[in-house]
Amino acid sequence: MNSIPSPPEQVWAVLGATGFIGSALEKALHDAGITVRCLKAPRLSARSTDAAGILAEAEGLTTERAALAQALSGAGVLINAAGLATPSDGDSAELRGANALLPVLVAGAADDAGVRRFIHLSSASVQGHRPFLDESTYTQPFSAYSRSKALGELTLAARTPGPCSVVAIRATSVQGAARKTTASLVRIAASPLASVAGRGDAPSPVSSVDALTSFVLAVGRHQGEVPPIILQPWEGATVSSVLRAAGGRSPLRLPSWLCRGTLKAGYAVSSLLGERLHGPLRRVEMMWFGQRQEPGWAEATGNVPAPRVEQVLRGARSAHA
Repeated sequence: MNSIPSPPEQVWAVLGATGFIGSALEKALHDAGITVRCLKAPRLSARSTDAAGILAEAEGLTTERAALAQALSGAGVLINAAGLATPSDGDSAELRGANALLPVLVAGAADDAGVRRFIHLSSASVQGHRPFLDESTYTQPFSAYSRSKALGELTLAARTPGPCSVVAIRATSVQGAARKTTASLVRIAASPLASVAGRGDAPSPVSSVDALTSFVLAVGRHQGEVPPIILQPWEGATVSSVLRAAGGRSPLRLPSWLCRGTLKAGYAVSSLLGERLHGPLRRVEMMWFGQRQEPGWAEATGNVPAPRVEQVLRGARSAHA
């Protein structure tokens, strides 16, 4: 006997389901009773470094687009959790292919397949050293990785809109017990290197994978319009509370002027080395100063997930004890 297919709204496709965030999304969707279709993302290389060039390259990928559209048939929501998360690596055609060319190719395939909503996981790093994060189109990328993610957003905005609703979620500094960066954070937080600038009460965009998956689920289920760019909501953490949860100890307080001077010198040296140190320096900058987040779509529509970041960090600390 043939099984009855699930309605499109109960079928969600996930690209990159084997990665850290993708696997967490797959589990969250299963737990919510949603039929999950895991798709393998094609490996792409992009020669272009601007949106017009990326769009032109995507137009030539007719075979890949048709294959994706066929795989998406009958799905109501598509999540792109694929891409290259390499904050410390340099620019490459593979990086641009994964983070800029792939999203626009997938958006076209979603149009062809009749998918209702395409959720592309972008990164808040596209706004770089800006004092605050928001949902504007303003970007200030500072590394090859953040430039590739910003290019992905720009290219999605430049494409001719289709019937599928396309939204890019700017994920913040997502943590989870299974993530290497979280293990690194736990080690630093438990060491004498754990420190903050000034009083240590600056808001931190460090977040939990649990809250991100809940937010993605809310965005996918939302029946109204969603802006093309939305920001993962703040979980209420400060630079001090993050280090206390991850390390079990209060961080050292350093003079703000000393922290700013150290970072300025560090970025200058890193620039001479081809931005090789930009990734680690950015992590230190976030540990010391954090970054404020402006309320956005989530707050306006009541779609703010329950904060879990401190619980996740305490769990990671126990797991790596």
